[in-house]
Amino acid sequence: MFAIVRTGGKQYRVAAGDKIAVEKLAGEAGDVIALSDILLAGDGGESKDLAGVVVSAEIIAQAKADKVVVFKKKRRHNYRRKIGHRQQHTILRILGVGEAVKAAPKKAAAKTEAPVEAAAAPVADAPAAEAAPKKAPAKKAAPKKAAAKPEADSSADNA
Repeated sequence: MFAIVRTGGKQYRVAAGDKIAVEKLAGEAGDVIALSDILLAGDGGESKDLAGVVVSAEIIAQAKADKVVVFKKKRRHNYRRKIGHRQQHTILRILGVGEAVKAAPKKAAAKTEAPVEAAAAPVADAPAAEAAPKKAPAKKAAPKKAAAKPEADSSADNA
């Protein structure tokens, strides 16, 4: 089964197992995403109804394309500019066309554990944070007057 999907302003014909490079998408390597903008789906020579079709893909890597050199020049005006650009893109592996494919339970469990720990940490810190503002602010030390006394003693000795 194949599908034609639109992402990043371009259209791609995909089937299960294909690898494609698309404009940068949010996510990290190993994340499973669903491409929702499906233009056409089919099996062999016949097209299918788009209502139940889902294209699932796994992000393999976030990478950059080859450098494109932009060189500008105006004759007889001593004007030359050379800049380069590397477009960011995402490399996807198509997991399935037609049905939603979920990530392996190990990866999903690891991702769910981290937010639970992060949510638990601020709750534990909340009483400590409330106790901290109750302390009185530190007072500044008064200027030392001992330095002024030797001057008075030295003037008495000179007189």
